[in-house]
Amino acid sequence: MRTPELKPWKQLMHPKQITENEVQEILRHVIDPELGCNIVDLGLVYGISITPGKIKISMSLTSPGCPMSESIRYGVQTALLNDFRVAEAEVVLVWSPRWNPDMMTEAGKAATGYCNF
Repeated sequence: MRTPELKPWKQLMHPKQITENEVQEILRHVIDPELGCNIVDLGLVYGISITPGKIKISMSLTSPGCPMSESIRYGVQTALLNDFRVAEAEVVLVWSPRWNPDMMTEAGKAATGYCNF
């Protein structure tokens, strides 16, 4: 009799397929502390890649010298690891295209007061 192949425990904890919309909703809980708005509505999330056991986020920051970069990256990784129980959450910072306020959603513009200028 053949022994069944065991799967990593973290994959067993979250057996359903994760969607980009679910990832975006979790990332709405990651707030840029300087602007008081979540990274999704700020337009900082450029890409989401989901593979078995791993979620990869390509994102930018409001500026390359953002003093909160490590805090935001840690927030993204923690949110993904805790909520989806994946084995790996990778955050890649990209600078092209360069972020600008026009990338914000209407909710982001309202939260930051950008629509008042």
